[in-house]
Amino acid sequence: MRPKLVVGNWKMNGSRAANASLLAGIVAGLDNANATCAVCVPAPYLQQCADTLAGGRLAWGAQDVSVHASGAYTGEVAASMLLDFGCSYVIVGHSERRAYHGETDQVVAQKTLAALNAGLTPIVCVGETLEQREAGQTNVVVGRQLSAVLELLDVDAAARIVVAYEPVWAIGTGKTATPAMAQEVHAQLRSQLRERSAAAGERVAILYGGSMKPDNAAELMAQGDIDGGLIGGAALKAADFLAIIGAAA
Repeated sequence: MRPKLVVGNWKMNGSRAANASLLAGIVAGLDNANATCAVCVPAPYLQQCADTLAGGRLAWGAQDVSVHASGAYTGEVAASMLLDFGCSYVIVGHSERRAYHGETDQVVAQKTLAALNAGLTPIVCVGETLEQREAGQTNVVVGRQLSAVLELLDVDAAARIVVAYEPVWAIGTGKTATPAMAQEVHAQLRSQLRERSAAAGERVAILYGGSMKPDNAAELMAQGDIDGGLIGGAALKAADFLAIIGAAA
């Protein structure tokens, strides 16, 4: 069985004082956790994570990365810079980056490759909008998004990514895909990874990113192809985040 992975995505939230309290609360409750755990925080707070979390069980990462290694790209953050701050993970292709910043499947694939080449684990987000789901296009959309990434990766690299399925219609709306609905998409993604290589199919963690909360986490993570969660709002409350981690059997 693949070990469970629970990652908090703080999005554009936090302050030094609030972060200190949140991180302390999470760390204090991790003693008996069965899952691998991480938080992906705004770039200005990466040093705070490095100072606070070094040597502990809670890993940290960033929410975006540049396709470029260095150069005249004002405002961009290179993968090597994230490594300087001790990052293990970086989110790529989140639905908000795709929607608000125009990131294409090809850009997401290039960011994935940049992260892997630097030694980071990219959390590759895929997912469909409500309009696409209602049109019966879920499988086509998520399949296309993952294919763009896999086409750039060799067999070894394909087994070193994490995939997060985030039904866009279930993020911040209070709606959640039923466990069966989520599992159906996760199973398709698993099959697609397996077609790339047996190693990718078996090793790659596929996280659910559609408003996982303490009251639905256990049922979602009991599904055969749901290997954890990419947690948004619930990751900003230590008790809720720890409850989700605790649901990862």
